[in-house]
Amino acid sequence: LGGLLLLLPCTSAFLPSTPSSLLSSRSLTLKSAAARHASPLPRPSLAARPSPRFAAALRMAHGKCRAEYIWIGGRGGCGDDYRSKTRVLDKRPTSVSELPLWNYDGSSTGQAPGGDSEIYLQPAFMCADPMRGGDNILVLCEMIDPKNNPIPTSTRSVAKKIFDQAPEEEPWYGIEQEYTLFQDGVPMGWPKSTARPFDIPSPLMQFGYPGPQGPYYCAVGHDVSFGRLICEEHLELCLEAGLNVGGINGEVMPGQWEFQVGPCVGIEAGDHLHMARFLLQRVCEENGVIVSFDPKPIPGNWNGAGCHTNFSTKKMRADGGLKVILDACEKLGKNHEKHIRLYGEGNERRLTGTCETNSIDNFKYGVADRGASIRIPRFTDRDGKGYMEDRRPASNIDPYVVTALIFDTCCLKGDTTAFEAYKNSIQL
Repeated sequence: LGGLLLLLPCTSAFLPSTPSSLLSSRSLTLKSAAARHASPLPRPSLAARPSPRFAAALRMAHGKCRAEYIWIGGRGGCGDDYRSKTRVLDKRPTSVSELPLWNYDGSSTGQAPGGDSEIYLQPAFMCADPMRGGDNILVLCEMIDPKNNPIPTSTRSVAKKIFDQAPEEEPWYGIEQEYTLFQDGVPMGWPKSTARPFDIPSPLMQFGYPGPQGPYYCAVGHDVSFGRLICEEHLELCLEAGLNVGGINGEVMPGQWEFQVGPCVGIEAGDHLHMARFLLQRVCEENGVIVSFDPKPIPGNWNGAGCHTNFSTKKMRADGGLKVILDACEKLGKNHEKHIRLYGEGNERRLTGTCETNSIDNFKYGVADRGASIRIPRFTDRDGKGYMEDRRPASNIDPYVVTALIFDTCCLKGDTTAFEAYKNSIQL
């Protein structure tokens, strides 16, 4: 991801049109890809099951715009509680400000009592809808109470206030989102049998059980790569939506994948990551697969799933920036416990000091050290400027919380308590 942070920062307006010819071509491409690569576990073939979104996009003769309003439910911004519903508009808006306020039943999402259940949906970010195509859009919303205040699980406006205190710092983020694909209750590529294998030392040593990790990272092959079609389709949808996704790769554990968002400036990092997660959930929904953002889906000597957050400011990217980075590392160390509290639920199962992590109980930073809390890339150390990587965030973080917290600690006073209400409100 080092190369990503050398790119220009993204903008917040992404509304490209998707012509029907492109959709038709994309449909054929996915079908041919599915025909070439057999699924690692039995599931309906993508080639034999044409997706309804292509046909729907080609029937856009009515001239209307479908806006999919997306928000976060009572479990918070952990990636597995997105809610959405469709509003039909007479025409496609040119900016978020043209979108109408809406509402939803907060008592059905664990965010309001039944006697006062309405929560407003305030559009905050929009992009093209790559699943429906045409002039349709996806709309990420903030959740607002009747007094016009964000509810505790709506963290975007709180984060934005933190970023707005020092826009001259120009904070760039590159976020590495790891996730695990499950099918029939097990990660893709793992066996479903529970029969005991007699005369074998370990009950886990059964036919089809993956060998020790190592062969699966960025691997190519039917017996070492599981779920690639999901990962590839997700990437294509993100690019069609105009999201700033920088790449994908297979991860260390079988069935585990990663996509990278960035470089994005400030609040945009959370906008783009949430929208990319939403699209991943929708791709998995259509293909009968479940995506997990659990930080340690398989116990034992298997890598967990993180959300490594790469960070730099204008001063860090300038000559002499390494000293600014080292100063920031010292500040992060002094606030370690505060950050850990907001770096994802269940992170203690992942940050054990093994499997490319540092222990959750201590803090350290170092050059090219993937066993550290903060890794300083070798290029940064060589050039005397660049960025740093916070390796502590778990895969189920709220990106608004983590990006703003890093900014507050490194660039402001480091004393914000704005996210304590969020921590206390999420329903596990």
